Amino acid sequence: MLAMRIFDPVKKLGFVIPVKAGIQFDKNAGFRVKPGMTAFRKLHLTLILILLSTVWWVPCSAQAAQSTILVFGDSLSAAYGIPRESGWVTLLQQELQRSHPQYQVVNASISGETTSGGLRRLQQALKQHQPHIVILELGANDGLRGAASKDIEANLATLIRQAQRSRAKVLLLGMRLPPNYGADYTTHFQALYTQLAQRYHTLLVPFLLEGITPDQFQADNLHPVATAQPRILQNILRELKPQL
Repeated sequence: MLAMRIFDPVKKLGFVIPVKAGIQFDKNAGFRVKPGMTAFRKLHLTLILILLSTVWWVPCSAQAAQSTILVFGDSLSAAYGIPRESGWVTLLQQELQRSHPQYQVVNASISGETTSGGLRRLQQALKQHQPHIVILELGANDGLRGAASKDIEANLATLIRQAQRSRAKVLLLGMRLPPNYGADYTTHFQALYTQLAQRYHTLLVPFLLEGITPDQFQADNLHPVATAQPRILQNILRELKPQL
């Protein structure tokens, strides 16, 4: 009858190692195969050791596998004019804690940010947070200031390429401008998000504020109120969740 003994390194896992079966444990060297074993039994026991190593490794790797979603935007993502905990980015973090707890959300959005300002910040944010996904929400302030649409497009294209070079997926959030900016300008502005998404094969929310009614904006008619934030989140989750 084989002598049986439970060694401390695997005690909590419930493994019982047969001492005479050819495995020895040394406190300095760990598990090793006993001398004089046949090639077949050595292979068999090696597979056992690999299994034990895998069991030990999985909990550690699961802890280390947490992924970051970097939100990189302007006041629409920085919860301008409302409590920060009411903003869609905070709501996103709360939703993912329930449905995808392996993800954490980092909000690097700044009120008033433009695409050129984003270019000065993104590389450092990518290096610091090493995100799995970048949610890019910029361009609205450029448009409101009447910047040339070709410049907005070029800046967004550079931001997308920088994120993709860091091996992050990009979710681009499209925006629209008020009609008083003229039909040609507003049409070109709206179209550039779709064109960029197609060119760089990014995910796209065609219009971030889709479904937000006029009474759901603050007095400036630009920033949604707190009660509109869950709808904004739904617009984003529709494209984001299949990628998680």
